[in-house]
Parts: sequence; C-alpha cells; structure tokens
Amino acid sequence: MGGTFDPIHYGHLVTAEEARVQFKLDRVLFIPAGKPPHKMRPDVASSEHRYLMAVVATATNEAFGVSRMEIDRTGTSYTIDTIRALHEERGPGLELYFITGADAVWEILTWHEHEEVAKLARFIAATRPGYPLDRFRSPDQGGITGSVEIMEIPALAISSSDIRERLREGRPIRYLTPDAVVAYIAKHGLYVGEAA
Repeated sequence: MGGTFDPIHYGHLVTAEEARVQFKLDRVLFIPAGKPPHKMRPDVASSEHRYLMAVVATATNEAFGVSRMEIDRTGTSYTIDTIRALHEERGPGLELYFITGADAVWEILTWHEHEEVAKLARFIAATRPGYPLDRFRSPDQGGITGSVEIMEIPALAISSSDIRERLREGRPIRYLTPDAVVAYIAKHGLYVGEAA
C-alpha cells in the first residue's frame, strides 16, 4: 500500500485490513513515498515523520509492516521502481497487489511507465463514499482496467487533507487517526499553522 500518508489515518488502516481479508493477502506492506512526484506541496511532512507515523499506526497489527524503501531511495519516488525492487527482493512467484483508493486509480495513467506497473502488479481499488464505479465498467483505458480489482469498504470519509485542515484550524482529530499518531503529531507540532 503506497501513499504519502500525510498523516496516516483510519481510512488507510481499514482499507489495508479489508484488502488483506478480501484478497487473502499474507501481508500488507505500507510504503510511504519519499519524494512523491504527484504531491509536491510545500507543506508535506518530512518523509521521516510520515514513516514513523505509519510505524506507530500499524504496530498493533502483525500482518502489517512499513518499509523505508522509497524514503531511503534518492530522487523522485516512482512506483515502477518500488514494484521492480519488491519482485527482485521477494523472488519469482510473488503475487503483488497495489492497494489504493478508487479515485486514485485513474492517476495511474499519468504515472511513469504505468503500463509496466500494471503488468507487474494488480490493483485493488477501494471504493470511497460518493465515488461512482461506472468508470471501471467502461472499456479498457491505458492498459490498466484489466489489472484492477474493486473492493468495497465501510464508508469512511476520512482524508489526510481534512486532518491537516482540522489541525490548522485547531479542531480535534481524535478518532480519525490512531491515538499514537495524534500524540506523534502533537509532540512534533506537525501541520499546525501551515498555509492551506
């Protein structure tokens, strides 16, 4: 499960657990992006903070892990490089799924070497409240439609951008993200007073 995780929240965790169960996955590996090419906001928390928040958020689930793979890589983080590295690391026979939100699946068409990404990994597109699934029933687009599995999850309309906005406005984020992440954000003063 790749993402910026800025910050990680219950929507990410519920999606990961539901994918693990529905698709009988052995493990879900969270891979925070080092330098995400599609999210070059000036207010993105450091990769180290995002990595550590993912670690504290996933610590209680033994089927979850967090990788530093993209954080430790120099330069821009491209999914194709990560997928190739996972195949090299885990060897032949690896069946790899990339978990993401249904709304983000169509961004894949703009990714570096997106057709190769679709050959090396299947996508699990988690539905989000209010997102129409008709687009997945349309003819193949850019070579990815056949590589996408649809997964319905409980309706959680939580987003990282909403959490950041709530923090800037001094509103609570408790019950939107694990208590350990709330404490981490408070300890390090993340997202408070940043420009929108």
